Amino acid sequence: MSNMKRTNGTSPLAKAAALGVALLAFASGQQAVATPAGRAQARRMYERLTGTPPSESDLTRLEAMVGSGSIAELEATAADIIDPDHETSKNFYTVTLKNFASPWTNRDQSVFAPLNDYTATVIGLIKDDNADFRQVLFENVLYVGSSGPAYSPTSNAHYEALESNSVDLRTLRREVQSALNGLPPEATAGVITSRAGAEAFFIDGTNRAMFRFTLLNHMCRDLEQVHDTSLPPDRIRQDVTRSPGGDSSVFNNNCVGCHNVMDSMAQAFAYYDFDETVGRLVYTPNQVQPKYLINADNFKPGYVTPNDAWENRMRLPGRNDAGVLGWSSNLPGRGNGAKSMGEELAYSGAFAQCQAEKAYRKICFRSPSTQAEYDAVKSIGSNFQTNGSMRTVFAQVAAQCAGQ
Repeated sequence: MSNMKRTNGTSPLAKAAALGVALLAFASGQQAVATPAGRAQARRMYERLTGTPPSESDLTRLEAMVGSGSIAELEATAADIIDPDHETSKNFYTVTLKNFASPWTNRDQSVFAPLNDYTATVIGLIKDDNADFRQVLFENVLYVGSSGPAYSPTSNAHYEALESNSVDLRTLRREVQSALNGLPPEATAGVITSRAGAEAFFIDGTNRAMFRFTLLNHMCRDLEQVHDTSLPPDRIRQDVTRSPGGDSSVFNNNCVGCHNVMDSMAQAFAYYDFDETVGRLVYTPNQVQPKYLINADNFKPGYVTPNDAWENRMRLPGRNDAGVLGWSSNLPGRGNGAKSMGEELAYSGAFAQCQAEKAYRKICFRSPSTQAEYDAVKSIGSNFQTNGSMRTVFAQVAAQCAGQ
């Protein structure tokens, strides 16, 4: 685990103070006169956050905040609405966040995926605001419920029971992942090594899918956005032909740009597989999975994977270097296994901005479209990079589009 800690989280005292400022403004008459339009805007903000209609008291308070035009007051009110202790915040966790994270857990990116350990861990890390959300890609953590069948590394029955029984997901509790799935602690990597993540992205194939979908879901970039033909191709495996269709120019101008990035990073997963027969993640320390060595005749001089040592070639000068994706200067950009590779992604500037962008699209129902909106999202991402609080991101985003 990284020794990098959250440095500027929002304490309960600070939250109370901010909320007090908002309520004081309301009580002292600093808000605008209530209007039907303001009431409708307030209702939309609440429903976008929680998926449910507001109570009369919440609607009245939120209407005052929308009318005042104060971002600080709106943020304080939104933070209170989604606080796990707020009486009506259940659906923010059970509906809004479940739908927010579900597409990340399957290759079809479907919101209709069942609740699972990947989704529950995302929800739990947002719920427990003292937990740095960046842990989602590298920490020895999983979240489970307190009822139904026990967690099983070979079945999703525990989470399906939680969902079918409409269990309040604010009751999810943090557990040590390695104690639940039997992995060595050093081999755990948050949702990457969750059962649902493994079933979706370690199954069959060559484990490149896990890198591609982690990049897509947590960095907001697909391979086309990190494609760079200027990087060295020496880590590209043997299974990639250098003359697809008999034309080497196709490889040199296209294939190489994705594989020189992907293959050097996906080597971090060399010891992982998903066994469909027993339905669980498999980890073979110091033994490369056979899938990394298939189709060697496609290009015999290609790279033969010897271990799980990865290297971030995107740190080299090019279109994805530190100035573009914001790679952390506190990390070496290389290592062994999924945990250190997850840290490399989680502590990047691109990861932080991605969280702000995704939350904006979820709560505002659209992407930013003006320079002011782009600047606001950039500022929210920068704040997240400092404090790691995903719950704060949602509150700040809700304040930005409250009047829409």
